[in-house]
Amino acid sequence: MYTVFTVKLNNRTKESNKHGVILCLLGFLFFHGGVKMVFDERYKEGNVRIPSGCAISGIFHKDGRKTDGRDIITSIEVMHERSNGLGGGFAAYGIYPEYKDYYAFHVFFDDNIVRKECESFLDTHFDVIDYGIIPTRKIDKITNEPLIYRYFLFPKESKLKSSQLDEKEFVVKSVMNINTNMNGCYVFSSGKNMGSFKAVGYPEDVGEFYKLDDYKAYSWTAHGRYPTNTPGWWGGAHPFSLLDYSIVHNGEISSYDANRRFIEMFGYKCNLLTDTEVITYMMDYLLRKKGLTLEETAEVIAAPFWDTIEKKDKEERERLTYLRTMFSSMLITGPFSIMLGFDGGIMALNDRLKLRSMVVGEKGEDVYIASEESAIKIVQKDFDNIYSPAGGEAVIVKLNEGVE
Repeated sequence: MYTVFTVKLNNRTKESNKHGVILCLLGFLFFHGGVKMVFDERYKEGNVRIPSGCAISGIFHKDGRKTDGRDIITSIEVMHERSNGLGGGFAAYGIYPEYKDYYAFHVFFDDNIVRKECESFLDTHFDVIDYGIIPTRKIDKITNEPLIYRYFLFPKESKLKSSQLDEKEFVVKSVMNINTNMNGCYVFSSGKNMGSFKAVGYPEDVGEFYKLDDYKAYSWTAHGRYPTNTPGWWGGAHPFSLLDYSIVHNGEISSYDANRRFIEMFGYKCNLLTDTEVITYMMDYLLRKKGLTLEETAEVIAAPFWDTIEKKDKEERERLTYLRTMFSSMLITGPFSIMLGFDGGIMALNDRLKLRSMVVGEKGEDVYIASEESAIKIVQKDFDNIYSPAGGEAVIVKLNEGVE
């Protein structure tokens, strides 16, 4: 005699690992308890939506040509099923030429009370050249939006002198101060001539919400989020930005706590409830503070295995050993693929075991990078070269010499 029941998996669950628990339990009952399972056809393998992770995409024009946000939105939309509507965002470079010498702060506010508190702080420490609400369009799929403002500013000369900090360090300290000490206020973009735009929603809806078809940039990155261990909220969406660095990330880093404890010793504060935040701060620390090259930074966070290092010639072995030893707490473990946007370039990088997919396509002066090949072929049909980088292999693309 059998117990008969129908299994219906919730294909919208936020915790996809529940699927595995349910199936393992039912499998045990099937083989050991005389249970007969009748599966609804809709929930057979191949018909169940279990996303394989976040989606990332990037478009870069080496000749400095600027395009609007329609292509990057189209690219990330192809990977709709890799995210679940709990976060989407974009970073764009070269979008504020009229204010290119000023830092552009993009800020979320819970209410006007904290907005006035933040503006008082900014007026005290910065010369604010212009400010206003970031233009958006109302769409049904983006709800509960905070107040979203933009400020073009530069540190006051008197404050720089009294602080004895250079302008970039002053800006970083100010961003950390605001994000740590002002409840209900978050500076989510702080670079020159660039901006991050993010929200809770699918990325294609976020792009429409922020009117990205009105912006023109030489570099675009995009992210569709499927959070696994952290909540979906506006501050937790990608990209994560600090100065001109922005990170979009697909994966889950198991070294987060070790990375966080190390980086917080140098004045950074991880307040935003996601592992990607720490990657952004490590990039700033290694590139700006320690002066490492992009290649060296990649060799720190996705360091070669020791047995690989041992096979190198003496000079290279000593160099890689130094990087692994000196920055051991900045090794990122776990599956990841990331794109780092920065002023004048972009870097894409996989974990050293390549546990997350990434493909690169090149066509003339244009470079396309995405989690899936379909996401780049939807916007460019014919490539000069298309390939999948090896684990730990940094793909670095910069503007051509002489291009500003």
